[in-house]
Amino acid sequence: MTKRIKRQFWLSPEENAELKRKAKLSGINETSVIRILIRGYEPKEKPDARFYEAMRQLCAIGNNINQLALKANALGFIDAPMLKAEALRWHKFQADIEREFLRPQESNLKWK
Repeated sequence: MTKRIKRQFWLSPEENAELKRKAKLSGINETSVIRILIRGYEPKEKPDARFYEAMRQLCAIGNNINQLALKANALGFIDAPMLKAEALRWHKFQADIEREFLRPQESNLKWK
């Protein structure tokens, strides 16, 4: 975004409270909520701490698998293609979790 255009508009107290609630639930600021809605997406709620702990562990597992694949390939005694495929599967799983829990999804609003 090179040019930024300032927009001002009025909200009722109820609309303002709802905007603040949605921003807080999703963990983003109110401006970002509005931008996401304008693009036809609905922001998702921010996951709890268990999600982030699971993602951290998943990243560690993926890194370990990659290290094993490199070592196995260098030493030549483990099926490196199979191990590499498993590492790719874990990374895909991580991306799927991020997409499911973090990324906004398209809205079903009729005015899109």
